[in-house]
Amino acid sequence: MAANLDRDCVEIFVTQASFVQDVATYVGRVRLFQYEDWLRYTAWVGLMMGLFFSTTYFVLFGAFHGVEFPAYVWNVPLGVFIFVVAIAFDTIGHRTVYKEELSKGENLVHHITIFAGITSIVTLVVGYHYPSFCRYPAMTLIALAIFYSAIDEALHWRRYIQKHSDRVEMWSHFFIFLGHIIMSLAWWRWFDDGYPGVRATLIAMGY
Repeated sequence: MAANLDRDCVEIFVTQASFVQDVATYVGRVRLFQYEDWLRYTAWVGLMMGLFFSTTYFVLFGAFHGVEFPAYVWNVPLGVFIFVVAIAFDTIGHRTVYKEELSKGENLVHHITIFAGITSIVTLVVGYHYPSFCRYPAMTLIALAIFYSAIDEALHWRRYIQKHSDRVEMWSHFFIFLGHIIMSLAWWRWFDDGYPGVRATLIAMGY
């Protein structure tokens, strides 16, 4: 199986396959998933889908009940959506053909980035009730999540140059970075402005 994966990876570099064909090859690797791979894939992508649906539902509910959100607020679910679609592709490669390469150290960077990203969101949410206390932890965690994402990108480009990655994974990471930064900056602006529209939406929800 490992030999087939290596050959599959190399073919992406040496053939003139279209990008659509490369995507089909990349996505087709889900056939190689074992039980643990499906478990981790579902947990990670499912968690981020939960964030997308919850933020989208919140702003849509408020909007349909007459709440006027600043235009930038819509960048929160938009950024999460871009992020979710990108990780749905990226994680396939991480759980199959590139699993061994990631185990050399890149996994740790992923874990640190995910920890900083998730805790930054939690801190921003808690910051609705405790804005003074949460301001600097949220700012720090957002900065750390972006910083470690940049480190992760550098490691991916190193792998790509060494032919241990492919253009589908690289584009996936571009959109991961794009979605993450759009979401984080928009959410920070929302927090920094005092969460306009949140109180009215919560009242409309009966809270």
